Amino acid sequence: MLEPLQVDGTTTALLQGYEMVGAALGLFIAYLAYRGYRRNDSRPMLYLAIGFGIILGLPIPVVAISLLFPSIPGPAVQAIIQTVEIGGLCCIIYALRMEP
Repeated sequence: MLEPLQVDGTTTALLQGYEMVGAALGLFIAYLAYRGYRRNDSRPMLYLAIGFGIILGLPIPVVAISLLFPSIPGPAVQAIIQTVEIGGLCCIIYALRMEP
């Protein structure tokens, strides 16, 4: 029997797959924003695309690197991911505040 905070391998695989679906949808949104930038030459759309790409695309390689090098401490990986996400959110805020 599993303890309340334990998960088995199947649950972990499902959660990781679910995370990948979210990342794929986010990168698709970033692609659509980039197309909007190209079509309308709208600088805010460029920063919106960059922000979504950073937030949802960059954590995947960071996690992959942490899986390849298990000696990297988990808190360091989380700090890198949080820093990257804050940078992406700053790009989105900048896009929403700038004049078109």
